[in-house]
Amino acid sequence: MKGKKIIAIFTVVGILSIMGIAYAAVAKTPAEIVSELTGKTTEELYAQKQEGKTYGTIAKENEVLDEFKAQMMEQKKSILDQRVADGKMTQEQATEIYDNMKERQATCDGTASGNGNSGAGFGCGNGGKGRNCGGGQGMGAGRGGNR
Repeated sequence: MKGKKIIAIFTVVGILSIMGIAYAAVAKTPAEIVSELTGKTTEELYAQKQEGKTYGTIAKENEVLDEFKAQMMEQKKSILDQRVADGKMTQEQATEIYDNMKERQATCDGTASGNGNSGAGFGCGNGGKGRNCGGGQGMGAGRGGNR
């Protein structure tokens, strides 16, 4: 009986590990998301970013800002869900972060003109640890946001 429990535990841990690896493989940078939505190459987008445009601005200019924001939120929600599953934060913490991101993103126009300084880096602009529209807290793989 004890051996079956150990096997079950290792099976669950293995499945969760594979899920984490699978998520990491599908996580996209903001540039990749805008690229898919606009048909521009990531190289073109990086060049525009170097000229001072934000990914949000590029998405807005191409009339895909809402889709860009939705995909960014989906991705951030997945990251929060994974952090809860990994025991790195509580569900309450994840919900609070997600709700704050949603609230900030509702007023985000893609220009990153807001300061986003709410302490934890939520919002559109240059907020705390996040420089993006609707995010912060160092989420993602250090690839920045849409600023």
